[in-house]
Amino acid sequence: MILVLLVFSAVALFLSFVYVHRNALRLTLTAIFGLLLVASLVFISKNDSQHYGMVKTTTTKTTTLASASGNKQMNLLLYQSVGTADKHRVYVYKNTASQKKVSHTKADTKVANHVKTTSGSPRIVTKTTRWTYKSNAAKFWFGIADNDQELVKTTHYFYVNKDWVVLSTSQAKQFSKLMKAQQATLKARAKVYVQNQVKAAMVKNPTMSQAQIAKISKAAAAQYQANAIQSMLATVKKSK
Repeated sequence: MILVLLVFSAVALFLSFVYVHRNALRLTLTAIFGLLLVASLVFISKNDSQHYGMVKTTTTKTTTLASASGNKQMNLLLYQSVGTADKHRVYVYKNTASQKKVSHTKADTKVANHVKTTSGSPRIVTKTTRWTYKSNAAKFWFGIADNDQELVKTTHYFYVNKDWVVLSTSQAKQFSKLMKAQQATLKARAKVYVQNQVKAAMVKNPTMSQAQIAKISKAAAAQYQANAIQSMLATVKKSK
């Protein structure tokens, strides 16, 4: 509506200045429509540059977070650096374990991402801030600018547990190659490690049952695998 007022005051100013012959009336109308014209320009400028008549409104949305990796033994959150300085990252994730294709955040200067550790359920908390008109009257006057719901910023908070691993996409590829390259060696070493753990346990308790031996073997295998994964992760994390 403010644009309509601007056009109307401009036309009325021209007509009153040209076609009204009585000096007093012409000066009065010229002053009125001139002020309307200037006021319209000022408020249009303020709405455009300072979001006059608007307020920042923030909404919060929480969604579940699942590992981006198909490996059930490791919960993984991936990111891709944008630019060479690693000042901005695009995060790759899944909302559910059954999700086939991964999702990712936008590569936008208005989008920020933060990773936090939690003891609760892994989740994504997204806070979106937009410019909205603070009243119907303000929207009536300036809504034609089509800037209602204009995005100010979006912030994603990734809450992950302590056992989660955060890697860049290039580091994840290196980790996968390292796992495949050392698979046979790790399997052989794991077998020896398990045997040694069982032997040590039997020295302490020679009368162990088969169920107890199986339990120790399973725990030893899991421990060796966890240690091996941590060692390989430490290796790939040294690279960019």
